[in-house]
Amino acid sequence: MSPQPDASSALWQGHKPGDGAIYAAECPLISGKGLPGGNAQWFQNPPPGFGGAVNVQALAQQAVSKMGLLGPAIGIAPPPGSKGVVGLPVWLWDNVSATTWGPNSASASAGAVTVTATGSVTQIVWDMGDGQSVTCTGPGEAYQASFGSAQPPCGHTYTQTSAAMPDGQYAINATATWVVNWQATTGQTGQITVTRQSASSVVIGELRDLNN
Repeated sequence: MSPQPDASSALWQGHKPGDGAIYAAECPLISGKGLPGGNAQWFQNPPPGFGGAVNVQALAQQAVSKMGLLGPAIGIAPPPGSKGVVGLPVWLWDNVSATTWGPNSASASAGAVTVTATGSVTQIVWDMGDGQSVTCTGPGEAYQASFGSAQPPCGHTYTQTSAAMPDGQYAINATATWVVNWQATTGQTGQITVTRQSASSVVIGELRDLNN
């Protein structure tokens, strides 16, 4: 409505001017001029039919932002502060949670439209700091002493020590790819892909150096 009703009007339903707005419905004519006379109503956001329908893709992005998606909660063996060995595998894994692996869901609404989004990680790409990368489609497995020198489901074997690297260690960067599927109450659907990163490091020495 233009102008908007006075702040004392019951149409505001307890809200104040500037908090949403009052909209009046019209009955369109063939001429396109329209007939006034529809009921006036307060809306927090512009209703469908006023300046276009609700932007469901924007609502989907809002839902994604509510999820608090993170990069991997990195688990690594040998752990930071200890030393690995050239030729023996380094175990890599994500300490799985709703925000580091999924599934994770959230919703966002505008007017009568609600978008619900659900996402999970589809892969983690581990940049190992030696020019090599490892792509794992699962979260990996936490190392147990009973595993000995077994090959990990997600891991990497270094062929050189980290002595020549900055701070004497390999910098590890893990990039998780989240795929989020969303559906609106309007029947519309879509998919959003986002990435999140985390970092760690590992020291790699030679076998003869382990007792030094």
